[in-house]
Amino acid sequence: MSIDLNSLREGNRRALAKAITLVESQLALHREQAQHIIESLLPYTGNSIRIGISGIPGVGKSTFIEIFGLYLVEQGKRVAVLAVDPSSPIAGGSILGDKTRMEELSRNSNAFIRPSPTAGALGGVAQKTRETMLLCEAAGYDVILVETVGVGQSEHEVAGMVDFFMVLMLPNAGDELQGIKKGILELADALVINKADGESINLAKQTQQHYENAMHLIRHASFWTPKVMTCSAQFNENIHAVWDMIAEFYKSSLEHSVFEQKRAQQNTAWMNKLLFELLEAKLKQNPEIQRQLPELQQKVINGEATPYFAAKALIDML
Repeated sequence: MSIDLNSLREGNRRALAKAITLVESQLALHREQAQHIIESLLPYTGNSIRIGISGIPGVGKSTFIEIFGLYLVEQGKRVAVLAVDPSSPIAGGSILGDKTRMEELSRNSNAFIRPSPTAGALGGVAQKTRETMLLCEAAGYDVILVETVGVGQSEHEVAGMVDFFMVLMLPNAGDELQGIKKGILELADALVINKADGESINLAKQTQQHYENAMHLIRHASFWTPKVMTCSAQFNENIHAVWDMIAEFYKSSLEHSVFEQKRAQQNTAWMNKLLFELLEAKLKQNPEIQRQLPELQQKVINGEATPYFAAKALIDML
């Protein structure tokens, strides 16, 4: 697959989409080609602010992202939205509903929306989301929004690849913090209570107070105290304040020399994760290991060998 890298760097959406398709391909040849492309584009990456957005189903993520994205475009930003869709259990592809849900934003020439199938990645975050972010940065997008499927481990996964992590909440103060896990509160740089409009305004304020109290019990990065805000994406209220808060976080993280440090830690963690993935692939490709594996598995099942010794025997074959 030939990709015009000059067109990609000039922000050509077709060239960018082709490069992302290459990154997402399962073919070994395509994966190698994709890595060479990313390598050559590395000098032009890293110039965006990466924002993770999560929240329970029904919280209005797509509406929020569209209104927020349109606001950013008005401010002169180029916005890429990487919406991680659940893979279809039958065809294995992506349901790809986000482009239809963000119709106005998807038509804007300064926005790029890419739904990606999770492809069985842990926690519902697309395996290739990190590579896709780099390609979007090389194409000149200066704000990258990563929307997660909002289930289980996805929050941890996306928090480990973005600069700012935001969790959208509903104005339901009486729902015992909506079953939100303490771990998510520890990850969040901000909680934004959406749908704070009409009869829900007072409820949203109560919810804000609940979350602010909960946040005080948790230790966060020394330079930033996580904010709890209210907004209404449907009525375009307080959206500007959300961006002002993120801009304040960005400025503060640069002043405290945390921004580059965090990115470096994320890249190291990414490398370590890939190391294990590549080792696993090498194990699966080794014919001797494939021959011995069923026999060793049976020994473990029969209690004739411990799982440790069986695993060690396989590793030693490498």
